[in-house]
Amino acid sequence: MSDEKSSLLKHSRIEANKWLNFNLSNSETQQIKFLLKKENKEILIDSFYKKLEFGTGGMRGLIGIGTNRMNLYTVALATQGLCNYLNKSKKNNKSSVIAYDSRKFSKRFAIQAAKIFSANNIKSYVFSNLRPTPQLSFAVRELKSSCGIVITASHNPKEYNGYKVYWKDGGQIISPHDENIINEVNKLDNFSKINFNENKNLIYQIDKEMDKKYIERIKELSLQNNSLSDLKIIFSSLHGTGITQVPNALKAFGFKNILIVKKQEKPDPEFSTVISPNPEEKDALSLGIEELKKENGDILLATDPDSDRVGVAIKIDNKIKILNGNQLATLIIYYTLNKLKKNNLKKPPFIAKTIVTSPIIYKIAKHYDVSCYSTLTGFKYIAELIENNKKEKFIAGGEESYGYLVDDFVRDKDAIISSAVICEITNWAKSKGKSLTDILEDIYNFHGLFIEKLYTIKMEGIYGLKKINKIMENYRKNPPNKIFNDDVIKFIDYKNISKNSIIKSKSNVIQMLSKHNYIMTLRPSGTEPKIKFYFSVNGVNEKKNKLKLSKLIDEEILKIKNEYE
Repeated sequence: MSDEKSSLLKHSRIEANKWLNFNLSNSETQQIKFLLKKENKEILIDSFYKKLEFGTGGMRGLIGIGTNRMNLYTVALATQGLCNYLNKSKKNNKSSVIAYDSRKFSKRFAIQAAKIFSANNIKSYVFSNLRPTPQLSFAVRELKSSCGIVITASHNPKEYNGYKVYWKDGGQIISPHDENIINEVNKLDNFSKINFNENKNLIYQIDKEMDKKYIERIKELSLQNNSLSDLKIIFSSLHGTGITQVPNALKAFGFKNILIVKKQEKPDPEFSTVISPNPEEKDALSLGIEELKKENGDILLATDPDSDRVGVAIKIDNKIKILNGNQLATLIIYYTLNKLKKNNLKKPPFIAKTIVTSPIIYKIAKHYDVSCYSTLTGFKYIAELIENNKKEKFIAGGEESYGYLVDDFVRDKDAIISSAVICEITNWAKSKGKSLTDILEDIYNFHGLFIEKLYTIKMEGIYGLKKINKIMENYRKNPPNKIFNDDVIKFIDYKNISKNSIIKSKSNVIQMLSKHNYIMTLRPSGTEPKIKFYFSVNGVNEKKNKLKLSKLIDEEILKIKNEYE
């Protein structure tokens, strides 16, 4: 055994034995004793070698016992650290809003968080049943709360759960709050520092009134009359929270012909009909696509478990077309700007995208004389932009990972809003005798063709993390001279970003731009044990050129496969 591994094992054993000194349940005690057996050292290390940290999507990890797992105690530690940070403020009447999804232990984790808040004299408004993450963001703003929490692991597999923290603006926590909260958590080196003395008088349930307000605001976003539409919509919640609000939002927009994928309608922590409840993956859409064909529908919508992302498939001439995140972001921003009445706005409009989202969005914004801002990956940075840019009016924004937002009364990507808007765009296109792909072709004919792809490599555990870090370091030390057979003219390391850069925050992201404005970006995922490679190429919108550009990306992916897999 290496010295490093021996040190990790020693540390993990010490941490595990600390837990045995706490008043755990018999089942939890037996789990730790099982991990302490010699043959289970690898799992012991992974469970206890570190504390879960706040990343792009908050705290997220495998469900189980240990400091590096999602359980009642890591939830209690995180909440106590958050309470300690909140209570450093002298403001009175502090409050939190708590929501949760359909995952294993989500409701128990939510109740645990509410108990810890109440013990620290902080009021909690808890949704009485599962609700979408964007509705949590809305409720934080509506109730003028100090913060919000949603218990979810978003689109991760069923073995995961997570803990997203939102600030009073309704956006996910960013610097300095994220660092300050984790510092407070790290000060809690044992459970004795957690206040478990629940005050039931400080815990309130919310549901119907907040549902009504949320849907009323969404209804205001409709830009045309859809009441006479014959659009046939197939919807799947992938066993998650979308079933609580997507049908309501579609009806509020005037749509009536809505069919639910029954096999995926019921919230299910096992996500029993999918390998992974991620609408970015074709397999997750397979049952919905079957229903789309069977019912001769126009469009399939599929939301992830906490309903901040939505995947879309359409049927054209009996053929199924799955739209990717860049295409959907392009359509949403094109449509909202096309319908924009700038004369009615009191402030100049702007849109937002992340640095890995299609550059065509810049071109669309320029055409409509609207400012376009780019942020780091993670919708929390778009929320930060909205909050810090109050002299301008946010119209819409998106990121390639199937997350979009229209208007600013929610401060996170919102699949409920997006589902309604995407159906309206589809109905608008249909009224012109066109499909969504026809509208995309119109955009490409005018602004040029843009093709984007994402390639990921999964690397799990502590050693997987080391491999990911090694890949990032290799690109930093030995950057390629060419990408897509084109000379690299710009190398951007967002970990060492210039003070003069538009993007001020640092992040473990590398981006390369070539002579013909091709782009390659790589970054470790903030929510999963993966490294992600993003590719964007562009040119004239011709069939021959599409094949050529797609081949360039495929060749680049093959190089990466041969090097790192």
